[in-house]
Amino acid sequence: MVDPTAGRLVLAATPIGDPQDASLRLVHLLTTADLIAAEDTRRLRRLAAALGVEPRGRIVAHHEYNEVAGAAGLVDVIRTGGTVLLVTDAGTPGVADPGWRAASAVLEAGLPVTALPGPSAALTGLLLSGLPSDRFCFEGFLPRTGGKLASALAALATEPRTMIFFESPRRTAATLAAMAAAFGAERPAALCRELTKTYEQVLREPLGELARHAAETEVLGEVTIVVGGAVGGDVPVESLVGAVQELVADGARLKDAVAQVATAAGVSKRELYEATLRAR
Repeated sequence: MVDPTAGRLVLAATPIGDPQDASLRLVHLLTTADLIAAEDTRRLRRLAAALGVEPRGRIVAHHEYNEVAGAAGLVDVIRTGGTVLLVTDAGTPGVADPGWRAASAVLEAGLPVTALPGPSAALTGLLLSGLPSDRFCFEGFLPRTGGKLASALAALATEPRTMIFFESPRRTAATLAAMAAAFGAERPAALCRELTKTYEQVLREPLGELARHAAETEVLGEVTIVVGGAVGGDVPVESLVGAVQELVADGARLKDAVAQVATAAGVSKRELYEATLRAR
């Protein structure tokens, strides 16, 4: 039973570029919340200034390094009847950003949690990609190391839904190259950067072309990558050889690497093993 005298946690989406995308509800909560938990307090104050408002409540830092420890403090404020507004640097809290741990803690305490919907780089990128948007999955940031990245992409090689990824600009070229190797160079995709900002750019090309572009041109700004799903569920084993080679380079035995990638992608271990030997 939720205590009717208690406050609430509000997970609020903030603009991903253009401050004018802020909702009227966000503006209102910035001026009325008892506590604002912000991923970056400086960015929060800049947003408030851009919107012409002055936060009334106390502002605290709430980021990936303190969100578990800080959740108890948020619960205490809510339990005594206060409203806590939780925001991240941009977009929707909990989507590849802090938020869900605080929400879980508040819910476990039997207290109210609500959300203020709004901007999302994942959904904006999906809409601008030109790829099917009726069924999709959000994968967030991929692993950074070669072997783990190869394994993650191999597991997604037969995914039929449109896939959405976030990536840092400095790793975009390497990630696109790994995607082209795992999914096939002709897989349709979109490279979206600086969404809703002055220099917004969306490149809609096959993965191989996007990988070449990113390798030849410096990628700047916030990046969202959208990739079309597999058609028919058939993945050429040749496109998975790169994933096997990455695992071997990381120290795995060839047979173990083949087994791991083949199982994840749902292909024959024997055929993948033979394809890997041919590529040597």
